[in-house]
Amino acid sequence: MKRSIMTVAATAALVSLGAQDAMAGKANDTLNWSTTREVDVALPFYNNVREMVIMQRHTWDNLLYRDTKTFEYKPLLATSYKWVDDKTLEFKIRKGVKFHNGASFSADDVVKTYNHVSAKDSGVLTKRNVSWIDRAEKVDADTVRVYLKKTFPAALEYVSGPMAIFPKDIWATARKNAKGKPDYGTVAPIGTGPYKTTKVVAGESVAMEKNADYWKGSPKGSPSIGKIMFRTISDPEAQIAELLSGSIDWIWDVPKDKAEQLKLIGTNKVMNVPTMRISYITMDRAGRSGKGKENPFYNKKVRQAVAHAIDRNAIAKELVGGASQVIHSACFPTQFGCTQDVPKYAYDPAKSKKLLAEAGYPNGFSTEIMAYRQREYTEAVMGYLAKVGIKSSLKYMQYKALRGIVWDGKAPFHHMTWGSYSMNDVSAITSHFFKQGRDDYCVDDEIKGWLETGDSNVDPKVRKDAYKKALSKLSGELCWLPMFTYAKYYAFSHDLDFTPTADEIPRFFTAKWK
Repeated sequence: MKRSIMTVAATAALVSLGAQDAMAGKANDTLNWSTTREVDVALPFYNNVREMVIMQRHTWDNLLYRDTKTFEYKPLLATSYKWVDDKTLEFKIRKGVKFHNGASFSADDVVKTYNHVSAKDSGVLTKRNVSWIDRAEKVDADTVRVYLKKTFPAALEYVSGPMAIFPKDIWATARKNAKGKPDYGTVAPIGTGPYKTTKVVAGESVAMEKNADYWKGSPKGSPSIGKIMFRTISDPEAQIAELLSGSIDWIWDVPKDKAEQLKLIGTNKVMNVPTMRISYITMDRAGRSGKGKENPFYNKKVRQAVAHAIDRNAIAKELVGGASQVIHSACFPTQFGCTQDVPKYAYDPAKSKKLLAEAGYPNGFSTEIMAYRQREYTEAVMGYLAKVGIKSSLKYMQYKALRGIVWDGKAPFHHMTWGSYSMNDVSAITSHFFKQGRDDYCVDDEIKGWLETGDSNVDPKVRKDAYKKALSKLSGELCWLPMFTYAKYYAFSHDLDFTPTADEIPRFFTAKWK
């Protein structure tokens, strides 16, 4: 049975007694934030949960920084850049910057980072982030050239996004795994960013402290808050309790009903903010999990029935929040190449039942649905499916566990999300999922070909035309059912001067105490 906010408020004092090691707030200059998800490895490239995307921006710098308002690329560890030709980027390297271990940043660090993560045996989780790189070379002490495997106009999005720069010698410190191979997820979290990662307790917490020697003139600004502590609190009610008690300063993904109650209480600032994250349901059109009764989603009419069974607009407005909107395409609306001019599926339970009957399921069927985030959203989906005869049981788990099942081809029906690493280009989402990689449950040569064209052509019109063809077929075949854009409810201390951004990357390095 769900507890009310008032019940939570009544227990907040008790919760705070058990959280003395993580006291939050202005008084001790420590910003405590929490989510329900675990961070087992606190390293970019070797952990791709959203929490790590956030931590990356604090501990590490990139060559470029994308302005959150203008989307302009600004110098960060590079002082300038230019396209030498369609497949070569040149960067001038900033002098006078130091890593957290005291080593001086140089062109060698850039070359080693780019060449390491793009190597076949690097173990990088999201290959899409690095697969465009052929190699990096040092031209001279101040200049690095990055050679692309092929023309890739979205390269600068990746340079300014996931491409964090590590010290050149760090990879040699990786511990060996049971097979005697380097486990690069064991290297120290050392960067040049505005905060230093000081302690990692796998699956529990990550501690950071201000880098007092952070270089002047960074577009990230100078950090103000002394310490930042991330903690995993798997129970959302417990998160709210600690927020109310003052043990936590900042949370997000607050359910709409709880956020509205928090507003009424008034002890914390509550905001509803649009983000680039989208919700989607995957149905196994490729038959990776089978092509018989074990996988009813191999039948197109079943996929269509699912699409017509779910009132996505009601979920978006009643559960997610006012800034959420239904989407019809496998991308975020603002991303370059994204179009909503694709086949659409209106909420129509009667049509859904008819399609199920035509597919050979006049009485519906039973299935498992897998999910990892916002359980209440998936439960709402299950409720709509039940009304047309599709009885679903929820297998709810941590992201890493579900990701592995998906990659193994054993998740014929799963409800997940994708934030595109906050990159405003279709290649960061559609191309990730539908070019026959581990996440692809569509496996279509035509779609892959169109995406390859869009990803590798410098002509914007050619790119848009190719992406439209791919997105239209994806929607027509219902490899995915795009659901809605996320709109997060943030709740945080009134003592905290914090401004959310639409790219779903809270920048605590710009926050300060009032």
